[in-house]
Amino acid sequence: MAKSVYVLNGPNLNLLGTREPQTYGHATLKDLERLCRDRATLHTLDLEFRQSNHEGDLIDWIHEAGAKKAAGIVLNAGGLTHTSVSIRDAVASVSIPVVEVHISNVFARDHFRHHSHIAPVAKASLCGFGIEGYALAIEGLAALAVAGPKA
Repeated sequence: MAKSVYVLNGPNLNLLGTREPQTYGHATLKDLERLCRDRATLHTLDLEFRQSNHEGDLIDWIHEAGAKKAAGIVLNAGGLTHTSVSIRDAVASVSIPVVEVHISNVFARDHFRHHSHIAPVAKASLCGFGIEGYALAIEGLAALAVAGPKA
């Protein structure tokens, strides 16, 4: 049975393709899922792709991925990145790698977006690559899975 990668998307990411396309591009959430599924398949990884506008759902899914010993989590917590200590604590509580991803370069945007509660407890962070950042995160998790627990 193949290991799974969880791709978790937070608030407002259901609006991809229509919300601020000058910042987030024209790709939809379905386009993003297709990209992630294709990249996971290249590495014989299963994919759990989810989106919620509710903080508790994201926390429950992080816990689920940890309990199932997934290969890792790709997490775009959206605006909760900058506000949620609870999501930070959920990431810190699991023993699997978490890659924080943002479609836009958060450091080229509003000052409040420059702080992430998640980054200090994540294995890695990516921003500014558009939706391709998700594919890069899956590549990184696949490499970590091959390298083993000491990576």
